[in-house]
Amino acid sequence: MISAGDFRNGITFEMDGNVYSIIEFQHVKPGKGAAFVRTKLRNVISGSVTEKTFNPNDKYPTAFIERREMEYLYNDGELYYFMDNETYEQTPINSDVLGDNFKFVKENMVCKVLSYKGNVFGVEPPLFVELKITQTDPGFKGDTATNATKPAVLETGAEIKVPLFIEEGEVIRIDTRTGEYMERA
Repeated sequence: MISAGDFRNGITFEMDGNVYSIIEFQHVKPGKGAAFVRTKLRNVISGSVTEKTFNPNDKYPTAFIERREMEYLYNDGELYYFMDNETYEQTPINSDVLGDNFKFVKENMVCKVLSYKGNVFGVEPPLFVELKITQTDPGFKGDTATNATKPAVLETGAEIKVPLFIEEGEVIRIDTRTGEYMERA
């Protein structure tokens, strides 16, 4: 059990039959009246974000989220197959569980599969990936006083903005959290 007075960023707990993760918290002690804890919570199953205030004495059961490293193998329609690197058993995961940043993952990459009581609710790709550019306009010299970018299609089919000097066929490093070009690989 965890009391609301001990809330910190990243802590997960159960409340009203749901599992929440704390994004932000603020312990408030007004000059008049009782103290309270103002929080911003994310429902880890649905992904919705809500704001809620708690009495510091409220207690909630701690929720343990399992993060397993699994290798992405292939997809078959709506199902994406992952293999546990320890037991070699394959787990099919529905496409609606995958986040928007999964578009940067290619086959044989290791991801973290998030589950709560055996139910998979999310997949975290690696923070940085190296992907080859399959299609982009040729670079050109000219107005480069600002950070000029152009669209590029990656080998996974995702489209991002890259600097003008990047050519087709180059391998680049991408931050999967923001979907931005980082550097040449």
